[in-house]
Amino acid sequence: MDGTLLVGRSSFPYFALVAFEVGGISRLIFLILASPLAGFLYYFISESAGIRVLVFATFVGMKVSDIESVARAVLPKFYSSDLHPETWRVFSSCGKRCVLTANPRIMVEPVLKEYLSVDIVIGTEICTYKGRATGFVNESGVLVGDNKAKALQKAFGSKFTPHIGLGDRKTDFPFMNLCKESYIVPPEPGVKPMSQDKLPKPIVFHDGRLVQKPSPLMALIIILWIPVGFLLACLRIAAGTLLPMPLVYYAFWSLGVRVIIKGNPPPPARKSTGQTGVLFISSHRTLLDPIFLSTALGRPIPAVTYSLSRLSEIISPIKTVRLSRDRITDANMIKKLLQEGDLVICPEGTTCREPFLLRFSALFAELTNELVPVAMCNKMSMFHGTTARGWKGMDPFYFFMNPSPSYEVNFLNKWPYELTCKAGKSSHDVANYIQRTIAATLSYECTNFTRKDKYMALAGNDGTVTTKSEFASKKVTTGC
Repeated sequence: MDGTLLVGRSSFPYFALVAFEVGGISRLIFLILASPLAGFLYYFISESAGIRVLVFATFVGMKVSDIESVARAVLPKFYSSDLHPETWRVFSSCGKRCVLTANPRIMVEPVLKEYLSVDIVIGTEICTYKGRATGFVNESGVLVGDNKAKALQKAFGSKFTPHIGLGDRKTDFPFMNLCKESYIVPPEPGVKPMSQDKLPKPIVFHDGRLVQKPSPLMALIIILWIPVGFLLACLRIAAGTLLPMPLVYYAFWSLGVRVIIKGNPPPPARKSTGQTGVLFISSHRTLLDPIFLSTALGRPIPAVTYSLSRLSEIISPIKTVRLSRDRITDANMIKKLLQEGDLVICPEGTTCREPFLLRFSALFAELTNELVPVAMCNKMSMFHGTTARGWKGMDPFYFFMNPSPSYEVNFLNKWPYELTCKAGKSSHDVANYIQRTIAATLSYECTNFTRKDKYMALAGNDGTVTTKSEFASKKVTTGC
């Protein structure tokens, strides 16, 4: 993998991702402290010894289920963004594909089989005890040098010879000599990874807190920034919670949070004339969407949500109302809230980080014809402000821990009455029209994926209870 299928020649960033996502900042510090020893052994003693140190520092004591979860939900995004274009061109042209790697198989198998259509994955096997990793590798050792050749012979037998072998270093020669044709992938510092749109299967859902691949330097920066970033996040959250909403916009800018406003939002509803509030239909990037919408308007707009942690409710500067998932109950509640004033809803039901929009629930279109689509997008440089596997109460803190996060709030034109249910359109048609309009504004792609699909892919459940995953049967579509 490293240096051949991937542009990067170091596996450290992927070990660091597992260390941080499973063990937190303390495990990442432990890995950083062990990395000089690993590097010395790798370059001056043996590759196997260096990799053993990385495996021990990363995995010792971890639950196997947690490692598998990170490998399924976090690593594919980072691996797929580092594919070598020339290697992939050759590799993808083969009818049957096998990957031999010194990396632990438990780390790399999900992305190789699920997203790169690899048939066989042969990697280093880690030892486990009562569902936890011991930090050691099994008796077959780390797959480098002759161990790779032995593993290849064991997998294919003596009667079959692979047609093409691809490698990038001398320790790959033993297994490459078993192939009919062998090619070395030379190190090219200027080569650019393959674009994401050429993947056999697009990555719509991924989890994890880190935005960038943690190289040794980036991992050290993250460690040093987290204490400072947490204090800065607390200050930003306090400003948003305690200050009057008209001042929050200026407070955010002074604290390094950029709020970009586009379009012309409607004026607040006037109760004296019997006017009901408008329903803002927002794309869903983080749980902070309604707060930044309120910041852009300069007045607090209540929001209805599917799920919210108790801590997020406490620190929220706007009123939040939980949906019960009972259609009649939720419809009555939303109608009541609209009689009191404006309201915001995110009909996707859950967040999506990639340039895709999930399927819009059609309930909102049945309740009012006063609809204002809002295209929301954000930028983060260090931490993601969403999670499917972790504690959601930390989502706002992680977003505000970014050095200079930004939110763009684009108010689109009020939805024309001739395209509402009042004019005879079905609620599903209205929801799909609005979804496509917001997607076109953001240059995103519409999908039929739902909240359940996301949690099936990332956490193995539907967001409430554990169920069998059905994600593999879904496909990205261009319509809704």
